[in-house]
Amino acid sequence: MVDHRLVKLAGKILANRKSVEFNDLKRLLEGFSFECRQPRGGSSHFVFRRPGTFPISVPKNRPVNKTYVDQVIDLLDLEEWYEQNR
Repeated sequence: MVDHRLVKLAGKILANRKSVEFNDLKRLLEGFSFECRQPRGGSSHFVFRRPGTFPISVPKNRPVNKTYVDQVIDLLDLEEWYEQNR
C-alpha cells in the first residue's frame, strides 16, 4: 500500500520544481528507501544512497536548485509513479 503523504509530497514537488525545500526532497528520497549521509569536512552536499541505484548528491540550499530536483525526479521516475498512485 502506498503512503498517501508520499503521494501528496510528490505532487507538491512536481507542481513547483523551482521552490523545493531540502527537507521535502530528503523526505521524498527517504520515502523511496534512500539513506542520507551527512557531509564531512564542511561540505554542504548530502549524499543519498540505495542499493541498486547510483548515489545522488544534493546541496542543502533553500530552495534546492531545479537541476538537482530534476535529477531526483528522473532517478525515481516520479512523474509516472505519481500518475499511478494518486
